[in-house]
Amino acid sequence: MRLLKFDGDGQLSLTKDLIDDIPHYAILSHTWGADDEEVTFNDLKDGSGKRKAGYEKIRFCGEQARKDKLEYFWVDTCCIDKANHAELAEAIISMYAWYRDAEKCYVYLSDVSVGVVDKNRQPEQIWEAEFRKSRWFTRGWTLQELLAPKSVEFFARGGAWLGDKHTLQRLIHKTTEIPLTALRGVPLLTFSVEERMRWTAKRNTKRKEDKAYCLLGIFNVFMPPMYGEGENAFIRLQSEIDKLSGSKVDSNKVPRARDARPVWHIPFSQTSEFVGRTYQLQHLKQKVEEFGRSQIVSILGLGGVGKSRLALELVYQIRSEHPQYSHFWIEATDRLTFERDMLEIGKQLGIPGIEDDKADVKTLVKERLTHSSEGRWLLILDNVDDEAIWVKRLDPTDGKSTLVEWLPSSSNGAIIITTRSRRVASHLAGREVTELLEMSLDEARTMFTNALEKPEMAADKNVTSILLDRLTYLPLAIIQAASYMNMTQEPLKTYLELMDEPEDEVIRLLSEDFGDRSRYSSAHNPVATTWLVSFNQIRQYHPLAAQFLSSMACLREKSIPKSLLPEVGSKKDAVDALATLKGYSFVTEQMGNEGGTNHEALYDMHRLVHLAARNWLRKEGTLGDWKRASIARLAQLFPSGDHQSKDVWTVYLPHAQRLCEDDVIEDLPERSRLLEKMGLCLFADGKYGEAVEAQMAVVHWRESKLGMSDEETLRAYNNLGEALNWKGDHRAAEKHFQQAFQRQRDVVGAEHPSTLTSIANLASTYRNQGRWKEAEELEVQVMETSTRVLGAEHPSTLTSMANLASTFWNQGRWKEAEELQAKELDICSRVLGAEHPSTLTSMANLASTFWDQGRWKEAEELEVQVMETSTREAEELEVQVMETSTRVLGAEHPSTLTSIANLASTFWDQGRWKEAEELEVQVMETRTRVLGAEHPSTLTSIANLALTFWDQGRWKEAEELDVQVIETRTRVLGAEHPDTLTSIANLASTYRNQGRWKEAEELEVQVMETRTRVLGAEHPDTLTSMANLAYTLKDQNRDDEATQLMTSCMETMGKVLGPSHPDTQSAANTLVAWLSTGSDTGLDQEVQSAHPESACDELEALGYMLVDFAKGKLSWQHIRTQGVREGDHLTLRILLLMETTSAEELCAGLPAEFAKYMRYVHGSKERHQPDYRYLQKLSSNFFGRQVFENDNIFNWTELEFLRLEAIAEAEASAISGIVDGNCGSVAVQCDIAAKEVSSGPCQTA
Repeated sequence: MRLLKFDGDGQLSLTKDLIDDIPHYAILSHTWGADDEEVTFNDLKDGSGKRKAGYEKIRFCGEQARKDKLEYFWVDTCCIDKANHAELAEAIISMYAWYRDAEKCYVYLSDVSVGVVDKNRQPEQIWEAEFRKSRWFTRGWTLQELLAPKSVEFFARGGAWLGDKHTLQRLIHKTTEIPLTALRGVPLLTFSVEERMRWTAKRNTKRKEDKAYCLLGIFNVFMPPMYGEGENAFIRLQSEIDKLSGSKVDSNKVPRARDARPVWHIPFSQTSEFVGRTYQLQHLKQKVEEFGRSQIVSILGLGGVGKSRLALELVYQIRSEHPQYSHFWIEATDRLTFERDMLEIGKQLGIPGIEDDKADVKTLVKERLTHSSEGRWLLILDNVDDEAIWVKRLDPTDGKSTLVEWLPSSSNGAIIITTRSRRVASHLAGREVTELLEMSLDEARTMFTNALEKPEMAADKNVTSILLDRLTYLPLAIIQAASYMNMTQEPLKTYLELMDEPEDEVIRLLSEDFGDRSRYSSAHNPVATTWLVSFNQIRQYHPLAAQFLSSMACLREKSIPKSLLPEVGSKKDAVDALATLKGYSFVTEQMGNEGGTNHEALYDMHRLVHLAARNWLRKEGTLGDWKRASIARLAQLFPSGDHQSKDVWTVYLPHAQRLCEDDVIEDLPERSRLLEKMGLCLFADGKYGEAVEAQMAVVHWRESKLGMSDEETLRAYNNLGEALNWKGDHRAAEKHFQQAFQRQRDVVGAEHPSTLTSIANLASTYRNQGRWKEAEELEVQVMETSTRVLGAEHPSTLTSMANLASTFWNQGRWKEAEELQAKELDICSRVLGAEHPSTLTSMANLASTFWDQGRWKEAEELEVQVMETSTREAEELEVQVMETSTRVLGAEHPSTLTSIANLASTFWDQGRWKEAEELEVQVMETRTRVLGAEHPSTLTSIANLALTFWDQGRWKEAEELDVQVIETRTRVLGAEHPDTLTSIANLASTYRNQGRWKEAEELEVQVMETRTRVLGAEHPDTLTSMANLAYTLKDQNRDDEATQLMTSCMETMGKVLGPSHPDTQSAANTLVAWLSTGSDTGLDQEVQSAHPESACDELEALGYMLVDFAKGKLSWQHIRTQGVREGDHLTLRILLLMETTSAEELCAGLPAEFAKYMRYVHGSKERHQPDYRYLQKLSSNFFGRQVFENDNIFNWTELEFLRLEAIAEAEASAISGIVDGNCGSVAVQCDIAAKEVSSGPCQTA
């Protein structure tokens, strides 16, 4: 063997004739041109080779070898001295080995061109056609040059890299029909002689003898060449092959494609509706073409998913690409159809004696197809579903073998089976299972459009997508729908409407038969019946799986927990039963689900299978029995609404709802018990509307079946009332609590605990409607009876005490509320302990009452005791509560939303308006979606957001929300409800801050008059309304009216709240200022009219000075004696702060009043009208809460105030009340007077 190499100067040279120690080399494969073009051995010797066209190929091979770090290479035209016959003979015999041993084989295709040289480029359409037509694939010698080397790379003219044998294997296989396994290096001896002979069918050589000589390596034959012997060379080759194989080669089987006579036994025409399934088709074609071993591949999938259509398309595509293949189709539904088609195949194969009565048809056909001389074939076994005839003998006494025994096995053939059963698929094909799932939307839409007579009927893509989703993208259902539309000419929308009809009507629609040329005439074409055979097979061979299927059919089709299926003693039996249903693709197990009891397995049932299974049970007359069994099991397992079992009832709930919707089980007591548990769970989940529906159904059933006085009916009344109360429908709740109370009183007595609970619940509805007196009467009754019957320290007694205190608080009767709260706190501390949650709640309630009486010192002491944390720690705790609630209850649970609202309230208290706003918007939007736009909690959220806008001076946005709340509360709660009046007062305040005095006045008159009539003239809310109206009158310079109203307000406050209450003092200060000469109001107006901007600047400077004081950088004495003086150090510092620091940065970490003050003063520069009363009230609130005393050093009307205070003290009474959550002396009423609470009703059933 001689090798070529280029030296450092680019000179080409030959090595000596190498025998041993042959270095690594590359080798060239090409097609010869004309004799005078190729460079011969002698041309290299005499140096004339460079002038020939063939030298370009030699140069290419050398350069490519150098790129691959190979110094030597071999080219057949010039490395063999063909004049030396001995050398030529040795080369011909050794040629296969030389190509086999090369490191690289470069195939140079001079008739293929491509523009860009790119080694990473994949085959492109631009050169694929030329590649497949290349002369290289028609030459005899290139067969061994393709198969022998371990690495073969293909290059176009000019050296463009096209790919290698691996990346181009599919293309090469299509071009040559050589099996992929041979291209991948499987030893050639594993292929039959006939198979290897067929590979040369389309190949030619220049000389007749070379037709045999080029195959020596392919057959591992060593035979000396003798040019001149002609076709005798092939006879000698056959003789040598016979010696090696031990059998004679049939010369009739040698390589002429035209000699093949393929058999075609396919019962169906190719369908135009087939679309998609590209990956599955390619995979199956690859398996079919991988000859060299027996091949069985199964197509597994749900009935109607298109398995047979895929197999049919595969047959037609294989026929198109490989016309020499024979194709057979057997309907394998049962033994009769199998044997019938085997007989027809035998006839077409021309098997002698196949039609004899005693002929063993199956054996004869099997043997013929197993014999390698039959050529290549593809067999389709369709509908291989019956396990009894394919997997095992389920009845050993029948003496019949499975049909698997008669399947042919040949390296020339492939068997494709279609089956619904995974057990069958695995048994016959092992791991070679191609699972067919539902189609994609695009594939389904194309199939649907192709099947319509008028494709424009599917022009609306959105409606088409909805229909296809309802049909689960199932090909059978899609074709049926198209056939129905073709028959009726009704539009797509009509079919979709029919799918929305009751279940029995949908079954009728899906039972419509239709013609399908790709299905057997005996097949069940309609969707509603296509799975009946499988259902019956499961019931016959797998009874437990049939029970599971029947149970699942009664539940919702998605997320079916295993625990709801019939109880089974054996775990293995349950596993096998579920495996059977999964194997038929009727159900699928959810992957990685986190739901269910202890994360138990959840299963999804195919939507149309679910419908068909219900229809099957209905026809069998057992659907009602299975529904009753399912609801009995659910009623037994369903939890009662505690959050510890939420992961269970969250999964069970959809199935319970599905069952309870059914009329068949309407009269079952289990349905009533299940509905009651569902209602409690829905209530616990904050879904009050759905809870009402469930409990309403329970009430109706128990009233009609058990009577209105039955204990279970009375419990249902309370449950329904509680759900209605939390839904915000207080009047309806009142009705049901009233019924429960009256009947419980008559049945079990007025002092029975359940009766007291009903009374307390009824009182809660009165309280929610603002009917304080009626609520008070009932709560007094409950507290006194509970104390006498249960004892003063019983939890129910303490609850009733807290309820009554709350009602006193809402009426402004703070002294009476305080007495009850103090008593409750004492008992809780003694009985439950100082750190018990109930004790802490009682303590917080009492602190709130102290606060509302202006007793800030006492309130502070209790609040510190309740939670010894700073504002920041409180915020961290609320964040923790919010995150925990979100994790445990869910992001949209009412309690979670309450915790978020409380965090927003904390931000609000700190003046962090933007953060508060973000959370309030979140709460408002979520409550609107979850609870409804008119739910009381939703309206509270809107009002809170309006107040946050108000504090930022965003009056228009606040106004829009205020109007929305007023309109809704008026409609839902009534025009005189306390919450409605608070909303109106808030809107009036917004008008006032915009200078819209008349509009503010009209609303304030309405609020004051209504509160006077509903709550009474001395109620704190009424007094707040009077003060607000007085301020508005004053702003309009109606001094006499304002003074008269404020005087009346102050005198009543002194009597009701006490002379030392902050609100009484604020009213008195304001009144004295109005009445005195040179009052602050007069000065305000004078300053504002002369130098409005200067006044605002001074107020802002004062604010910066107060901040310095609050941070300990300035003494109070300095402020009192020096003030702000031009040019001094303090003034310069303040001016610097004003220029460089925002109010938010400056006031960070300080009480909210500081930020409110700075924001308001800065905004007043645009309005030119700072409200001094508001600023006075801010400072009063802050210093009062910090327990500073007011020395009135700047109040030049102090003497007059003391005189009026003396009068007020003489007239004061000991009765206390409550005022709205004021935002300053303007008495703006806010919904965020206190944190929200997430506790339930005062007492529950």
